[in-house]
Amino acid sequence: MKVSVLIPAFNEVENIPLLIEEFDKFIKENRDYEVIIIDDGSRDGTFEAVEKIHRPYLRTARHSRNLGKTQAIITGAKIARGDILAVFDADLQYDTGDLPRLVELIDRGADVATGWKQGDYDKKFVSAIYNFCGRALFRLKTHDMNAMKAFRREVLEAIHLRKDWHRYIVPLAQAYGFRVEEVKVSLRPRRFGLPKYQQKSRILIGVFDLLSVKFQMTFIQKPFLYFGTLGAVSILLGFLTGVLSIVLRLLGHGFRPLLYLVILLVLSGILLFSLGMIGEAIRAILDRLEEK
Repeated sequence: MKVSVLIPAFNEVENIPLLIEEFDKFIKENRDYEVIIIDDGSRDGTFEAVEKIHRPYLRTARHSRNLGKTQAIITGAKIARGDILAVFDADLQYDTGDLPRLVELIDRGADVATGWKQGDYDKKFVSAIYNFCGRALFRLKTHDMNAMKAFRREVLEAIHLRKDWHRYIVPLAQAYGFRVEEVKVSLRPRRFGLPKYQQKSRILIGVFDLLSVKFQMTFIQKPFLYFGTLGAVSILLGFLTGVLSIVLRLLGHGFRPLLYLVILLVLSGILLFSLGMIGEAIRAILDRLEEK
């Protein structure tokens, strides 16, 4: 088995028959693919609908409760037999015909092949802003972080995914030195059901997740370099402010708020230094755990 297609599904019972119908046609021309549908705690009978379908290429997994798409991908990867893992949405907004194009990029030497969504969709403007921020923060050359994608199994084994971090497989893989390539993929209208990420709160969550991933990829790698530098600058500013306040005092222009500013800057510098040292201790523990 060359490629394992992982399909997280949450309350997608209406789309399951169409999904299987499309993969029936696809597998006839792509025998080295298997399909794994991971039911993520659906409450509408999705798993029961999948369980009734018997195909040689189809396997299933199930969460007893909703754990999110990231965990569904991890669960599917654990039972996958393919060397290449592809993530495909159960809502059929992507075209199975684009899967071989992603795999072809990996055959040519890429470690991660990500799609660049083509077509109109409801969240196009929000997605554009989100991807612009991602490119700016992570220096990505790709246009889209969160489309259909395929990657070598070792990519998922190397990176650490927290809840909702499936959206950051591309920047995380790049940070670990994996080669990322991109190809345009078609995006179709959803046929049945409701989008899972239509809440406005998801925008705020996405922004904080972006910053969290950036923190993990930069500050946490060399905490004392960043916090120590900020601490040194703060203490230096406190010293210079103290000298200024003394000079003003000698000239008969005492200004008490300057004294408070000196105390604030010096204490802030000491706290930042302390954070840097605590961060280095945590980083050392993480390095030892990763070695094991």
